[in-house]
Amino acid sequence: MRAGLSRREFVTALSVALLGSACGPSFDPRRFHVPRASAVGLFPAGSYAVDFADLIFRGFQELDISLTGRRVFLKPNMVEYELDTAINTHPRVVAGAAIACRRAGASEVLVGEGPGHRRDMEYLLTSTGLSDQLREQRIRFVDLNHDDVAIVPLQSWFTGLKELALPVSLLDSDFVISLPKLKTHHWAGITCSMKNLFGTVPGAVYGWPKNPLHVHGISNSILDLTATIRPHFAIVDAVTGMEGDGPIMGRPRFLGFIAMGSDPVAVDATCARVIGLDPEKIDYLKPAAEFLGNIDARRIEQRGESPARYAARFDVVSDLEHLRLSR
Repeated sequence: MRAGLSRREFVTALSVALLGSACGPSFDPRRFHVPRASAVGLFPAGSYAVDFADLIFRGFQELDISLTGRRVFLKPNMVEYELDTAINTHPRVVAGAAIACRRAGASEVLVGEGPGHRRDMEYLLTSTGLSDQLREQRIRFVDLNHDDVAIVPLQSWFTGLKELALPVSLLDSDFVISLPKLKTHHWAGITCSMKNLFGTVPGAVYGWPKNPLHVHGISNSILDLTATIRPHFAIVDAVTGMEGDGPIMGRPRFLGFIAMGSDPVAVDATCARVIGLDPEKIDYLKPAAEFLGNIDARRIEQRGESPARYAARFDVVSDLEHLRLSR
């Protein structure tokens, strides 16, 4: 790496080089359909004391989601051994989502995560308080780093890879919900429902911190994982987000809402605009709009509250200042 090369320049150069080495197109447009419009709901949550089961269930109704008879897989973002920080999806949001899924008719609800660098899952669940929430609701947790796996052909090829081992608990589910914390990300720009899928890649197969995903480009990996897993829904913990040097070293920033929607691209684009970033400038969101979902605000139907109610200007690392919305 030449002297003075920023982190973002290095990661971008590596991604471009690896992507350029792949043969053929990055995706087959016949396999994908972008809806004419995507509904995204923003629902107020003034603190973590609200009834998230009721809030999320009402969100399902507003967005016409039926889970009758479906096996639902919830994928939160559980990263660090810390309680009540802006790093992890809050345990009360996870438990509330699970209860709401049951009310909506789900036949089974599983929660699973595969952290990228913390390997003691029992300690992670205990230290964050998630184990207490899941035990109270009798919800089973799956360690995706050590679950049985199946080899799955990738449905897009931005990384240049053709297949990936993924956990069978995820693959056997009927309805996958990404349940992230809204944070800035010092390389990707924003981590939300699409970036959250990194935690589905098993560390026991690919190592920590999911090394192939970084080697083949973070944005490329986000696209391939989203295209292959095809999450059915997103529920974003944006009660308290993270700004600055996210996804771990940043600072808490209160926002006060839960974002929900069936189009993860539209959900992430809406959340990006709320925190003052332009989806058109985020490396993985612009190509995602070509085949996975909508980022154009004119094609996103807002439900619940207006994004303007929650508009904020999140701090970002200096390498990402160019991602800001134009005034």
